[in-house]
Amino acid sequence: MIVENIAVKKRKRKIFVYSIFFLISILLLTILLWYQGIIIPNASSAKHYPVKGVDVSSYQGEIEWAQIQEQDLKFAFIKATEGSTFVDKYFEKNWKSAENTTLRIGAYHFFSYDSEGKTQAQNYIKTVPISEQALPPVIDVEFYGDKEKNPPNRSQVEKELHTMVKMLEEHYGKRVILYTTRKAYDLYIKNSFEQCDIWIRDVFTQPSLPDKRKWTFWQYTDREQLDGYSGEEKYIDVNVFYGSEKEFIEYGY
Repeated sequence: MIVENIAVKKRKRKIFVYSIFFLISILLLTILLWYQGIIIPNASSAKHYPVKGVDVSSYQGEIEWAQIQEQDLKFAFIKATEGSTFVDKYFEKNWKSAENTTLRIGAYHFFSYDSEGKTQAQNYIKTVPISEQALPPVIDVEFYGDKEKNPPNRSQVEKELHTMVKMLEEHYGKRVILYTTRKAYDLYIKNSFEQCDIWIRDVFTQPSLPDKRKWTFWQYTDREQLDGYSGEEKYIDVNVFYGSEKEFIEYGY
């Protein structure tokens, strides 16, 4: 009887170990498939939104915009500037080439916590032309370097960001969009910047903002692979617009 009980316990232990090993293997395989862009966790949720587009930077290298527009895409946000002096080396070429497609285009600026909002706005204004058909200007507010571990003071960030938002609003005559991650939103944007639209990044779940605010754009994946670019980054960010095709056509005017 004792020998039998020991054998049963050994079998149960073996089944338990095999089950854990199987679950870990499935998890690792899923992570690998996501990393390679084979599995996109938000793909099914994003299908509910009919208007889809990309955002690009120099990492995508040379872009064939005619090919991009043919892949069921309606818009593209193109990186223009960063901080007070940096200009993306492909911006001018991307902007001019994308203007010759049916895509609606817009330009985004990567916000620096180490520069004044005034000089960052001047950098963007000097780089991005005024276009009535363009999507509103975008300020990308996220973390870089050690900023996530050592986040800058909210009041100082708000002050500089408000300055930049106001200058862009006045220059382009459009409502500014703030692109952000959930953590950066919680720290710097929540319960403020009501004059701006929100473009939220969430590549694993459908986003929900903590202050019950509605988002306008959603970056649902950073692991898509499309035709039409040849840079060092083989993946491309894909986004959806919260609204119908008709609402998108009217958006930003």
